Amino acid sequence: MLLRRDFLQHAVTGLGGIALASLAAADEARPLRPVIDPSRPLAPRAPHFPPKAKRVVVLFCSGALSHVDTFDYKPELVRRHDTPMPGASGLVTFQGEQGNLVRPLWEFKRRGESGKAVSELLPRLAELADEMCFIHSMTAKSNTHGPAENQMSTGFTLDGFPGMGAWASYALGAETENLPAFVAIPDPRGVPQVGPRHWSSAFLPAVFQGTAFTADKPIPNLARPATIEERADADTRAFLKALNERHLESRPGDGDLAARISSYELAARMQLGAVEASDLRGESEATRRSYGVDDPNRVKAGFGRNCLLARRLLERGVRFVQLFNGAYAMGEGVGNWDGHKTIKAQYDIHAPILDQPAAALLRDLRDRGLLEDTLVVFTTEFGRMPTFQKGASGRDHNPKGFTVWLAGAGVKRGYSHGATDEFGHKAVEKVATIYDLHATILHLLGLDHERLSYYHNGIERRLTDVHGRVIREILS
Repeated sequence: MLLRRDFLQHAVTGLGGIALASLAAADEARPLRPVIDPSRPLAPRAPHFPPKAKRVVVLFCSGALSHVDTFDYKPELVRRHDTPMPGASGLVTFQGEQGNLVRPLWEFKRRGESGKAVSELLPRLAELADEMCFIHSMTAKSNTHGPAENQMSTGFTLDGFPGMGAWASYALGAETENLPAFVAIPDPRGVPQVGPRHWSSAFLPAVFQGTAFTADKPIPNLARPATIEERADADTRAFLKALNERHLESRPGDGDLAARISSYELAARMQLGAVEASDLRGESEATRRSYGVDDPNRVKAGFGRNCLLARRLLERGVRFVQLFNGAYAMGEGVGNWDGHKTIKAQYDIHAPILDQPAAALLRDLRDRGLLEDTLVVFTTEFGRMPTFQKGASGRDHNPKGFTVWLAGAGVKRGYSHGATDEFGHKAVEKVATIYDLHATILHLLGLDHERLSYYHNGIERRLTDVHGRVIREILS
């Protein structure tokens, strides 16, 4: 029999246990903001838990690459070619009414040990299907390029939010003192539709903004003028450093001043580091040939040099590289994957530009052992319709289901996750969101997406807003 005195004792200790558990739960939910030394804002910082990836490279195909013509094979789309899509009579999407279903315009073939079906549009990448972890059920919130590009890079369709690379460098700092933590490499033809908003730091401190340059257009105003000797330049920088340190000592606690001085000093160090990383002349002839850096196609050669630059930056300690294929330009099919009117002719031009250099980058990372702790993310802002637009020979925008793939650190090889319906129109199995993708990228970097935050305008801001889950099914 339970005595009254025993009952009260149990109740008191039980309430204490409940309170302790409640405090522990509250502590686990508490936002984690990195402690940043203003004088060394890019100093390396510990992740929340042991990471699988030390660095990330995102290959962004601007303009919305068609999943049904590349990585998402639908036999039913072949069988029902040139017939109406069931249940979609009079369907109106971004640019108007849709016509009949249209089979993939390039043949799909089974690849490697996994037997993954990938189309002949991208034959070099197809050879590496066993390295890839496909997410076939990705969805986006917008069917318009600008907001969708924003969401894929920043988590929000609206302007004014930090890019995922800025979040990574804010949380973890840099692994090198001579290069930025976050580098953006635009397409040789220009920038994507939302331009620098992909690599903006927005409300995060400006030091975490991505530094944009390409293999052919290095960081401007960085090189020492020819009229100034190297010794004089070094002496001038040393004198300036002494003046800055004295100035900072007279204003203790001025974080903005310390950060500004740190940025100037990084720029000075990049005179050597960035120039050396961008110099491809020391690469072997075999490596240059594999990337196509001397290809007669000027744009392909430029993209090849950009892919090789990406590898050189990663192996020199850059934390996050965002590499773009496709540039925004007014007019149909000028510089990206926006295949509305003549998708076959357009993709036949763009695919060779992407395929060889991107495949060389993935293969090179693997062969050098870098893929063991580097995460590769291949994405686009949304997919395309399985139908052709009425009166055109191209596919309209489709945010309801598309494919992204990952490779390298912490993800399964030769694996497919989720699915769209039998035509590739809508995600129907293990539906994923861009929030989930971002949560997974942060997780692989050793970061808890629910706790990594920055207090701004009265709100604890996160890359994943108040959404997202780690896609654990794809983790190795």
